[in-house]
Amino acid sequence: MFNKIKNSITGKRFGLITLIVVAAAFTIAGFGMAASTNWKPVTETTPIVSGTQSPVVTPFVPASFAELAKKLSGTVVNIKVTKVEKAGNFFVSPFNDDAFRDFFKPFMMPQMPENHQIQGAGSGVIISKDGYILTNNHVVEGSKKVIVTLNDKDEYSAQIVGLDPKTDLAVLKIKPKGSVQVAVMGDSDKLQVGDWVLAIGNPFGLSHTVTSGIVSAKGRVIGAGPYDNFIQTDASINPGNSGGPLFNMQGEIVGINTAILPNGQGIGFAIPINTSKPLIPQLMAKGEVTRGYLGVSIQTLSPELAKAMNINESKGVLVADLVKDGPAEKAGIERGDLIVSFNKKPIQEARDLSAIVADSPVGEKSNVTVIRNGKQQDITVKLERLASEKTAEENLAKPASGKWGLMLQDLTPQLANQLGIKEKRGVIVSGVQDGSPAEKADIHQGDIILEVNRHPVASVEEAKNAIKHSETTDSLVLLLQRDAASFYVALSA
Repeated sequence: MFNKIKNSITGKRFGLITLIVVAAAFTIAGFGMAASTNWKPVTETTPIVSGTQSPVVTPFVPASFAELAKKLSGTVVNIKVTKVEKAGNFFVSPFNDDAFRDFFKPFMMPQMPENHQIQGAGSGVIISKDGYILTNNHVVEGSKKVIVTLNDKDEYSAQIVGLDPKTDLAVLKIKPKGSVQVAVMGDSDKLQVGDWVLAIGNPFGLSHTVTSGIVSAKGRVIGAGPYDNFIQTDASINPGNSGGPLFNMQGEIVGINTAILPNGQGIGFAIPINTSKPLIPQLMAKGEVTRGYLGVSIQTLSPELAKAMNINESKGVLVADLVKDGPAEKAGIERGDLIVSFNKKPIQEARDLSAIVADSPVGEKSNVTVIRNGKQQDITVKLERLASEKTAEENLAKPASGKWGLMLQDLTPQLANQLGIKEKRGVIVSGVQDGSPAEKADIHQGDIILEVNRHPVASVEEAKNAIKHSETTDSLVLLLQRDAASFYVALSA
């Protein structure tokens, strides 16, 4: 019995040893096969749940931005400005709008009384070896003095070469003592949501601060004006970053940092560099941008509006109004027309038409395709030149009389449209001097003067001439329009 048990145990031990040896052999063979096979994690090739195979993209996270930041910092400059706040500048640009002013509020110093100097700061980027710098219009507009500090701490007095308030771009010029590092412009159209970007600037005066993030969205419309097309990013942008560059991972400029959402975190906006490229040569050569002008008030066609007007189209912009004797009216475009293409470029929404018209040659014939009463027709229109900020400022507020404290401006159809004013005649009050008879009479900036001493006026010159007759008297009677109401106001000297 003992021998049987012993033999049984010995047989089992031999079998166990045999099993272990075989298993070890397979394990060694398995390692050899694994070493010669291109294995991938199961999550990349084989879905855990049965169904269509879907590869997983491994996210790329840069280990460090150090080398990129070191390479690019020399292209970024600090801009310090001295401005003089003056009353009476009522000219409307997209960036004077109250809604958009909130975006820029953190970048601006508090408003001061008339003729007080204020200090401001921003950033810029060098775009040429001979010292041209790209920045924001709102950083330098109205500046009495502009000082640019390079990465090596050299300071230069800068000249404002060109301003474009409509896109909030500006070009400065310095005369560098030696060579300067120039930034390379990229292609913002190639940016994708989720791409890494780098912002370099001077937030709160902290020079050459580097922040990183991703492109959060493209084509953002934030109420800046007719050419809204902002890049949204969560790279930290703070007061002082305005005008600084937004770089891609190749070290190319893809945007100019412009605005932030005051009450939001990680929400900043940059002007796409592709918007800047065609404007920079004009700003360098002429100091302003020449744009085409069609002379229409337009709105995007919503589904509800299309249904109410029995329009079957799902794209295009509706002509809500026309400027009298403007290019569109002269060409035969009518209120209620649906513009679906311009020079064979499809129009989806209002900003599409604004951008295309602005980039079209002035004085040349353009083709506008409209749908009128369900029928499509082509209309040839000759674009005129859109009045620039500089041109408009030539007719800006001038004191009608120092005695009364009024500053006036001609109410042009274009300005009336910008301000949303239905009235197309009269003179607009663009400023009221502190402590003057006009202020005591509670006259407001934006009031429209229809009559002076019971005489209708249609221009600043007519108003000035009418007021001259009151210089020897102690009173002046004005017929004003404010919002939808008209009323008389008496001024006493």
